[in-house]
Amino acid sequence: MIDLMSIARTEADGGDLFGTLQSLYQPTDVRPEGYPDAVVWQGGNFTDGVSPVAHSMTDAYALLGTVAALDILGLPFYAVPMWSQYRHDTKLDCLAWFGNMPCISIKWSTAGDAYVNDADGKKVVVMGKSGNAPLRTQAGVYCNVRPYGPITVVRCMPCLPYSQDRPKFTVDAQSGLVHTEMNSPGVQMAYANRLFLRMVHESGKLGRVAMKPTQAMEDGINAGLHAWMLQGTKFEVGRKYAVDPYEEHKENIDKIVALLPADFKDGMENWGGRIEQHIADTNYGLLLWDLIEQRDCIILATDLDGDRLTDLLADVSDPLRAYSQRLAAQLGQDIDTGEVWTEMGYTTGNGRDMTSVMHRTSGPAIHEQTLGSADAMLLRLLDGDESMGGTKQPYDPRIHFVLIRDAYLDANPDNAELRQWLDAALDSFDEVYGNTRPGFLEGYAALKEKIAPWGG
Repeated sequence: MIDLMSIARTEADGGDLFGTLQSLYQPTDVRPEGYPDAVVWQGGNFTDGVSPVAHSMTDAYALLGTVAALDILGLPFYAVPMWSQYRHDTKLDCLAWFGNMPCISIKWSTAGDAYVNDADGKKVVVMGKSGNAPLRTQAGVYCNVRPYGPITVVRCMPCLPYSQDRPKFTVDAQSGLVHTEMNSPGVQMAYANRLFLRMVHESGKLGRVAMKPTQAMEDGINAGLHAWMLQGTKFEVGRKYAVDPYEEHKENIDKIVALLPADFKDGMENWGGRIEQHIADTNYGLLLWDLIEQRDCIILATDLDGDRLTDLLADVSDPLRAYSQRLAAQLGQDIDTGEVWTEMGYTTGNGRDMTSVMHRTSGPAIHEQTLGSADAMLLRLLDGDESMGGTKQPYDPRIHFVLIRDAYLDANPDNAELRQWLDAALDSFDEVYGNTRPGFLEGYAALKEKIAPWGG
């Protein structure tokens, strides 16, 4: 058993967290390409032919929950130190280490506004905040994919519109950057667009495009890239933009096209499906209808609108259930809307189980998840009252096991034995964390007893 409380106290007190974690794991010769001095540890059982996954060791429960889950499961893994103080001390170099690991990875987002100690001992806000933006840039991330219920959002990154200053607007022919205050990278949008079209083609789902080409110059470029990608394919476009954005912005779009690999569209002549082109704002309402009507669809959006769409998707199910409860009460019915929701075939919860996968222009994918209140929950553990007098529930580490399952299946897609074992481990977790959620440390002990580690 690992002394998880000791680790939590070490982090909270600003102690030697590096030394504490280093003592748990072994050194490894594996390094991200171009970073020979990177710090990488390994653990778990490497003897069974299972491809390992790289884990980011970030903050609070993202750290503690990962340490516990890895110990329980026993799967082979690499670990890169990335908690807020270490990110600050390495001037974000550890983000580049993690972002370029040569294997499927898991990134947690926490502590965006954490205070850390600067070199002169002053308390300052951690450099790079949560580290998401610099990580994506250094890892070559071009989009993330977030499936939830019937809806999947393909969100291009960074792709942050919108410029209204036309004299400053141009596309750099050397880099493909759509030059505004935000420098939206057109090359990334082309990759995100291609992934979106491939997913529509392979899944048979409806494709929706969420942009603002009539209002934002960057989105004119983005929509024009989309129009160029459709040329020569078998896709049918239902609702279309009033103006062909490729023809409108052809000179600038061709600068981006010239930077793409010569074989970028090879095979796309056989891709097909149905695409609807919408102003981004329209998709907020359409998302509600798609969710209610259980219409399978895939949405392509820029970073800004994609973030809003996924936030809405994560948050909307609770209000829908609450409204259903009120409607039922008005009609004199006493129902459990959660049970009715499931009986009607809806699968979305409250957004905490929404997974996300970041795709890179070269290199394996990075699975990501956010723990927004991890710091506050960890303080409750340290204070000795996780339930705050019975008003709260202890931390639920299920997302760690869900994310680990997704990542290992991504890294080992043809390993049926591993899939069976991971499914059984998740079933065992649900037995332990059934109706009454145990405290975090009690749950850890129970799971260690219940789940036989991989290769053990």
